[in-house]
Amino acid sequence: MRIAIASGKGGTGKTTISSNLAYTEAKKGKKVVYVDCDVEEPNGHLFLKPEIVSTRPVGIMVPSVDQDLCNHCGLCGQICEYSAIVCLGSETLVFPEMCHSCGGCWLVCPENAISQVMKEMGRVEIGRAGSIDFVQGVLNIGEAMSPPVIRAVKKAMPESEIQILDAPPGTSCPVIETIRDCDYLILVTEPTPFGLNDLILAVDMVRTLHYSFGVIINRADLGYSDVQDYCRRQHIPILAEFPDDRRAAEAYSKGYLVSEVIPEFAGLLDGLVDRIQFELESDKVGAS
Repeated sequence: MRIAIASGKGGTGKTTISSNLAYTEAKKGKKVVYVDCDVEEPNGHLFLKPEIVSTRPVGIMVPSVDQDLCNHCGLCGQICEYSAIVCLGSETLVFPEMCHSCGGCWLVCPENAISQVMKEMGRVEIGRAGSIDFVQGVLNIGEAMSPPVIRAVKKAMPESEIQILDAPPGTSCPVIETIRDCDYLILVTEPTPFGLNDLILAVDMVRTLHYSFGVIINRADLGYSDVQDYCRRQHIPILAEFPDDRRAAEAYSKGYLVSEVIPEFAGLLDGLVDRIQFELESDKVGAS
């Protein structure tokens, strides 16, 4: 089962849920892999403390122009939707940061003046955190596009009984790349006006993509019930509600897994995978 854990906004407790879920399921003897797809700022390692055993560079192919062969016809610039290659007078300029590696420019070049070179964007790190397989991506500072690194991270994750993908926050391309091909999506939210606003955006995204999903409400006892009301009106399953507990904040700030510190927290996560399995079976019955 491949479970992605996402949120419409940052700071809702997404990494707390995903890292602790991996830990609690591994304690049951299940084969679990934790995959940190938040490549711009991965922090699951702070809590799982893996031993990294291998590192792989990640990059994309970008154009390199041989100015001696180039006749400056401008066809490469015309086909590029992102202005990553531009013919200006007697020189053809390449902007690798804007390139999406579609290959159009070197395919249309009549003089074969454009070759492909690797542009490194980040790296994939693979290791073990106790009995948990661990994979994370790290995007190089200054890089604008994270989906290629996310794809490499997902390709590197080993087969396992449960794959837990910690997604980036938001509803943009990196999130969609992370949740692609997942069996189930957990949206983590908080009971605040901002939390509700971004949850609505995330729900719209997931429903457009036709994924099975449920919601976890973190710090659920803050006194703002609009999030619960919204989920009930929209018939969205609330998988769990975690209380606002100072002990959880203290454990997080020290880099501890909350499940190790607060037994009640571990108890709330204990039946989560079974609940997800039930929701998936219900969706299949409804679809048939």
